[in-house]
Amino acid sequence: MKVTRLDDPEAVARYAADQFAAAVHDGAQLGLAGGSTPMRAYALLGAMDLDWTGAHLWYGDERCVPFDHEDSNHGQVLATGLQAPGAFWHPMPGELGPEEGAASYSADLDGTVLDLLHLGMGPDGHTASLFPHHPLLDAATVAAGIADSPKPPPERITLTLPTINRSRAIVLLVTGADKADALARVLAGPDRGTPASLLDRDRLEVVADATALSA
Repeated sequence: MKVTRLDDPEAVARYAADQFAAAVHDGAQLGLAGGSTPMRAYALLGAMDLDWTGAHLWYGDERCVPFDHEDSNHGQVLATGLQAPGAFWHPMPGELGPEEGAASYSADLDGTVLDLLHLGMGPDGHTASLFPHHPLLDAATVAAGIADSPKPPPERITLTLPTINRSRAIVLLVTGADKADALARVLAGPDRGTPASLLDRDRLEVVADATALSA
C-alpha cells in the first residue's frame, strides 16, 4: 500500500485530478466517487483541456434517487462542470431501486476491469456503500443493492469488494480530522469494522491530508 501525504484538502483534490487526467485515454475504464474531496477533484478535471474520446466513466456507488436529486453522485459530478465530451458515461441506475439497479449495473460492467477507481471514506470507515460489519461485505456479484444503509438515504447500489479489488489501481481519498481514527484503522490492517481496510493493498494508494493522518 502506498500512502501519499499532502498538506490540505485542496492539495489532495489537485493530486487526484492530475492523476485521473493522466489515466484518460481511448478505452480507459475509470471509476468515480462521491464525496466533497472527489467533487473538488472533478471540478478541477472539468477545467482541464483533455481528450476524453473513448474513455469510459463508471461509479463506485450511487444513491437510489433521480440524477437531479441533491443526493445523486452522478448529479453531483455533473454539477462540478465535468462534462468529459466524447466519453462513455455509465451512471448507476438508482431510479430502478437497489436490486434491479444493481442487476442492471452488474450486467453492464461484467467482464470490465477498471484501470483506476476513486473511492472516498466516511468517518465510520465505510467506502463506496460498504458499511461496517454489513453482510454486503461478503457479496460476490459485480454490484449489489443495499436497502438498509445506516447512512441516509437507505437504498443504494454499490460495487462489491471483489469488483473493487480487481481494479488495476484503487485510490482512497481521505481528508479531515473526523476521519483520522478510521484512517488509522485502515493503515493498521484488515478489519470488517472498517470496510476501507479491506481494499487490496497491492493496488491501493491512500491519498490523505495532514489532519486525516494525525491519529
